[in-house]
Amino acid sequence: MTFNYQKSNSGLRKVKEAGPSSLPNGQDKFETIFKVSRKTFNYICSLVKDDLAKGSSLTSTDGKVLSPEDQVAIALRRLSSGDSLHIVGEFCGVNHSTVSIITWRFVESMEERAIHHLKWPDNKEMEGIKSKFERIRGLPNCCGAIDTTHIVLSLPSVEASKLWCDHENKYSMVLQAIVDPDMRFRDIVTGWPGSMNDFLTLKTSRFFKLCEKGKRLNGKKVELSEGFEVREYILGDMGFPLLPWLVTPYQGKDVSGCRVEFNRRHFATRVVAQRALARLKDMWKIVQKVMWRPDKHKLPRIILVCCLLHNIIIDRGDEVQDEMPLSHQHDSGYRQQMCQAVDKNGLVMREKLSQYLSDRLPP
Repeated sequence: MTFNYQKSNSGLRKVKEAGPSSLPNGQDKFETIFKVSRKTFNYICSLVKDDLAKGSSLTSTDGKVLSPEDQVAIALRRLSSGDSLHIVGEFCGVNHSTVSIITWRFVESMEERAIHHLKWPDNKEMEGIKSKFERIRGLPNCCGAIDTTHIVLSLPSVEASKLWCDHENKYSMVLQAIVDPDMRFRDIVTGWPGSMNDFLTLKTSRFFKLCEKGKRLNGKKVELSEGFEVREYILGDMGFPLLPWLVTPYQGKDVSGCRVEFNRRHFATRVVAQRALARLKDMWKIVQKVMWRPDKHKLPRIILVCCLLHNIIIDRGDEVQDEMPLSHQHDSGYRQQMCQAVDKNGLVMREKLSQYLSDRLPP
């Protein structure tokens, strides 16, 4: 399958030609179409080619059999553009039903073959992560940043209900992510309806249960001033509860002094989570655009695969990521959620961290 481009009065005009398995020759064209470099494309193909080759007789509109590489190209185009099945089919020279089949086969394969790209770090890797976070604005023993975004849905009237209606009166599905300093997803939760706020989504997660049982964020403590030890923790915004292992910013109009400075450092460190979600949506527009009547059982798996692709680009050192603008706007039209839940041990830990930063580090 070949995609050619020709100059016309209206700019670049696409011309489709069915042919042997081949892809755009120019690197810029390739990356524009598929959102990954050729080397990353080849790596993705190596993961899924055996699955896509099994019993496949899928063809283009002119009857030529689609290779595994062709199928990966079609699936990536669908996920990266967010265009309808009809538009992607027209672009790629295949029927819209073929686009649907290929995309789902790709998603199923990636779930199994690429899941190793999304995992919680072991102790050795975590030490490097904590060092990187501390170098941002001085927060010691920080293991991650958490944030939540919404995948907006357009639902038929028979499926539309208060369950899927979020606090901005939109129908949506929630994606919660914990991110490392390189914007790599380390833990995700998705599939919950938009009516779930950040706290409830967190509370229902496996990550929450592991932390509460002392089986996660249970590595070595760091001693601060006056013998106080700070445990491992993650950072979250004001939509999350303040817990011994989840540090949120100070709230209220009377925040002043070292607490203001703590909030600045806190934001500068946790913004990586916002940037990761913004980049996810910028790269894989199927989760940025309004999803038209999606299968709500399949959608979480599509979201997962987009997160896997996001991580693969980082893990492979893909040059594409260097060309993406840094943004932290991922939930346009959504106001900041507020959570008043506070754990006393969380209060003590935040205060000690705030005092430590005030005493030891320049602003």
